[in-house]
Amino acid sequence: MPESVESSKDAATGTPLLFQPFALRGLTLRNRIVIAPMCQYSAVGGLAQDWHFAHLSGFALGGAGLVFAEAASVEERGRITHGDLGIWSDAHAEALKPAIRFMQGQGAAVGVQIAHAGRKASMQRPWHGNGPMDERDTERGETPWDPVAPSPLPMQDGWLMPAELDEAGLAQIRDAFVAAARRVDATGVDVLEVHGAHGYLLHSFLSPISNHRTDGYGGDRAGRMRFPLSVAKAVRAVWPETKPLFYRISSVDSVEGGWEIEDSVVFAGALKEIGVDIVDCSSGGIGGPATAARLPRQYGFQVPFSAQIRREAAVSTMAVGLIVEPDHAEAILQEGDADLIAIAREALYNPFWPHHAAKALGADGRWEAWPEQYGWWLSRRERFMGQ
Repeated sequence: MPESVESSKDAATGTPLLFQPFALRGLTLRNRIVIAPMCQYSAVGGLAQDWHFAHLSGFALGGAGLVFAEAASVEERGRITHGDLGIWSDAHAEALKPAIRFMQGQGAAVGVQIAHAGRKASMQRPWHGNGPMDERDTERGETPWDPVAPSPLPMQDGWLMPAELDEAGLAQIRDAFVAAARRVDATGVDVLEVHGAHGYLLHSFLSPISNHRTDGYGGDRAGRMRFPLSVAKAVRAVWPETKPLFYRISSVDSVEGGWEIEDSVVFAGALKEIGVDIVDCSSGGIGGPATAARLPRQYGFQVPFSAQIRREAAVSTMAVGLIVEPDHAEAILQEGDADLIAIAREALYNPFWPHHAAKALGADGRWEAWPEQYGWWLSRRERFMGQ
């Protein structure tokens, strides 16, 4: 078991684990709550807009320990949709800086996720259909582009045929991840996450469903792991030693003949050796939209993946997936099933979930953790109401 949770349990003095600080390299999070990356499909030319500032800033005010910006594509053709954030130029990094500065000023650590959509690029925005682009998108001024992948296999019937990446193409994309990591560091951000899940490019190399290569980047599990590990290693080499590196995985494909949890245990161990600090344990996405999971959905449905990977690979993990109740989040940590708790759509429903969770678990009885501008008024309302 990783030392982080063991030491937290030993040091527990009545404060719930969810609200005890968590140290990673040179960073200490104020609590164990993470806002997971959530695509907003609202960028213009890959550039963050006012929407992104408002969207992300609310989570920092809401009390999360770490707030991730959505997936930022390392190159233009690596976007999922026309509305995706990018990080393929210095201008894209500059556009993120105001939100980063504000969130850090509110006491939250900030993370950026870097990604490449691979064969799932050139999609419609979800509210336009969440499928391959068609004439309706062209009428909106959004035309498709050519995707790339480990093998020339479209995601589904009717989707664009991706071009198979050769050695030069692989090197170009690896260099794009490295350049993106450098740009993210220049923003002053605290944490970097490599997106290797949900059927996007790096995951598509891992899965035998999407990787039919016969060279050194395909075949057995070691061959299919080769390119994603090379990207993680190259990114870790340029990402500052004092800053944590996360890596999001799809723990299982949940498709017959696909990537299995046993594969993820091996892969997570290899990521740990490279210097990845947290394995972010999601699932699915190899044959459809990232949110169209084939696993039965229930509260905490992906927590068992985090628990097994944490236990068998001896690596720190982050649990995500329908964790909506404070008691449940605390129990996951107490059981040693994860080191961090990520929430996503529950934070859209209630950006102040961390503050409400602190009240529910008895970690903030006097409104001190709230922004002063809010807590001052709320504490007085509470006294007036006799609570």
